[in-house]
Amino acid sequence: MITRKLSNIIKDKFFKGKVIVLIGARQVGKTTMLKELTENMSDVLWLNADDLGVRTLLQEVSVEKFRTLIGAKKVIVVDEAQRIEDIGLKMKLITDHFDDLQLILTGSSSFDLANRTNEPLTGRKWEYNLFPLSFAEMAGHTSPLEEIKHLPIRLVYGYYPDVVNHPGEEREIINQLSNSYLYKDILEWEYVKKSDKLVKLLQSLAYQIGSEVSLTELGQQVDLDKNTVEKYIVLLERTQVIFRLTSLSRNLRNELKTSRKIYFYDNGVRNALIGNFLDLSLRADIGALWENWMISELIKKRHYDRRFANHYFWRTTQQQEIDYIEESDGLFAAYEFKWNPQKNAKISQSFLKAYPNTKVMTVNRDNFFEFLM
Repeated sequence: MITRKLSNIIKDKFFKGKVIVLIGARQVGKTTMLKELTENMSDVLWLNADDLGVRTLLQEVSVEKFRTLIGAKKVIVVDEAQRIEDIGLKMKLITDHFDDLQLILTGSSSFDLANRTNEPLTGRKWEYNLFPLSFAEMAGHTSPLEEIKHLPIRLVYGYYPDVVNHPGEEREIINQLSNSYLYKDILEWEYVKKSDKLVKLLQSLAYQIGSEVSLTELGQQVDLDKNTVEKYIVLLERTQVIFRLTSLSRNLRNELKTSRKIYFYDNGVRNALIGNFLDLSLRADIGALWENWMISELIKKRHYDRRFANHYFWRTTQQQEIDYIEESDGLFAAYEFKWNPQKNAKISQSFLKAYPNTKVMTVNRDNFFEFLM
């Protein structure tokens, strides 16, 4: 069992009077982690909302019905809670009338689950994101040296638990995950009717990691209007398939102000979408893979460490650029990612003058573990 960074954080929140909401893409290990956390508890009730019978059971509820359902249980886990209508109001009913109960909700659709719980559970919940496995989690499971050896595999096949746990079967498993399963919830959303267009959009984004993207150009590539492209991207973000970085613009007139880059939370999903599992030594896109992997790993680490930051890239009209910038408590940290340790990053003097006291770091394959452990 690979111990997840969130395990102790969530365990520490048990029985403190708030609902625990755990959000993550399908197959990242939400259920597995919670079962490990509750394995020594005999008073746990599991309700899987993918089951029609469970959704029917919770269609009409009352305090008395909940009292009968809960019985002597002290922990209630509602898996895929976004599939239950009015889930926030129903869970509020439990929190209002059962003081000594720990309620846990999991969901693979943050756009849906968050919308349905935000208002009813305002001030009554702890919310966490679970991502695919991280370098730090795997290094803790084996050793940092062992995980460094696996880096060429991780950059190509990614960190989904099922992929990591079945060496030799990585390609088959990540292909199955990427063939609509990861965005199953989006396809059920009423205004997402053309799954082929969604896949084409994802493929276009996969080819453009590390580059600025234009909604208009994406729309032309996949035959969708700009507004629909924006909707799809927002939904893909909220289901944690992709994430975006916006451009930092505070001080210089020639800074790009409305640009965006889009990355994938998992390299394996990205490579499956474009059908490219070539060895690193044969790839022309190693720089983009390295940048995508490092940024996603840093975002995982910050979330698990509970160090909240704003995330950006920086670029000017003269093509001066910095790969990744974090802003925390008004302070900036700038990162340049170079797969080849022999290549030195050239940091723009314009940036350093505009953002003094910024910590600047170059991350390559020889020193990356210092930033992730």
